[in-house]
Amino acid sequence: MLPSWLVIGGVTFLIALGSSFLRPKDVKWFNRLQRPRWLTFEKAIPLIWTIVFICGAWSAYIVWEMTQSWQTMALYILVEAVIVAYSPVLLWTHSLRNGTIIGGLGFLLGLLLAVLVFPVSTTAGLLLLPYLIWSPIGTYTTWEMGKLNPESF
Repeated sequence: MLPSWLVIGGVTFLIALGSSFLRPKDVKWFNRLQRPRWLTFEKAIPLIWTIVFICGAWSAYIVWEMTQSWQTMALYILVEAVIVAYSPVLLWTHSLRNGTIIGGLGFLLGLLLAVLVFPVSTTAGLLLLPYLIWSPIGTYTTWEMGKLNPESF
């Protein structure tokens, strides 16, 4: 039997791979978009998401060890799937509006997850804070890009 931390980490990694299904022409489209002048941290975004995913998996591990709740694990998976859907949806549809909607939905689901997790484990809840802080920043950035690129919103 595999340890739960390994299963949770593996599932997290496999779901995260879903964001790599990108076509070069779509990435090229995105790279041509105008960005807000204050967007100076774009190179740090992969590191930020790595931290978010590690913290989310660690949170899921803590909750699993305390509750063995499949329903809560399903919500963790749903939150991650929505997070991962952001890039393919935005890029395949060439729509910053769709990216903004996915980002907002991910935040709301993450907030729901945090509300459910905090009573179980404060530590697990705190580990969701990087996502709850970063998600609105990413969503707002996408929305601002939409104002700069109205043809793509």
